[in-house]
Amino acid sequence: MNLKAERGAATRERVLAIATRLFAERGYDDTSIETVLQESGLSRGALYHHYAGKDALFEAVLEATESDIGRKIVKAVRGITDPAAALRAGVLAWISLAGDPVIKRLVLIDAPSVMGWERWRAMEERYSFGMLKAALEATGAVPAEFLDLHAHMLLAAVNESALLVARGGDHDTAVAAVEEFLRRILEG
Repeated sequence: MNLKAERGAATRERVLAIATRLFAERGYDDTSIETVLQESGLSRGALYHHYAGKDALFEAVLEATESDIGRKIVKAVRGITDPAAALRAGVLAWISLAGDPVIKRLVLIDAPSVMGWERWRAMEERYSFGMLKAALEATGAVPAEFLDLHAHMLLAAVNESALLVARGGDHDTAVAAVEEFLRRILEG
């Protein structure tokens, strides 16, 4: 990589780190481009060279966050050969991750409203929903014609459990409820 490209990548990483922190602390609505500029030391032109605006910056932050969540879930299921056990481990990893204030704010609270349902769902399809659907399919517990429907219903239940944990609910109770729910689904 040449020096100019390396500097550009470093600038993008620095801006993403700053924006991630600000969006997580203040939320999308209360984070201004001016605050990002102040904290990053960039000119408006330099920031807009990398990101077309606040929406694009948020989308890049969310994409990086979703990618990180995906890596952590994959790590949680690595080495598990039983598809049902892998599905349970992945879902429980997500429930635990949902308690992180950054994930809570960016993924569970702001993303659907900031990006709009269709764009947010497209991103979810590439990450969590896509992984969940593939894991559910691997279990063989759901007939192919019902796979998409069941995956959506499972995602809704799992995300509601994640929201309960994220709102400061009883983590152990939420995890136990999700484990029981998954057991019932997978046992048919």
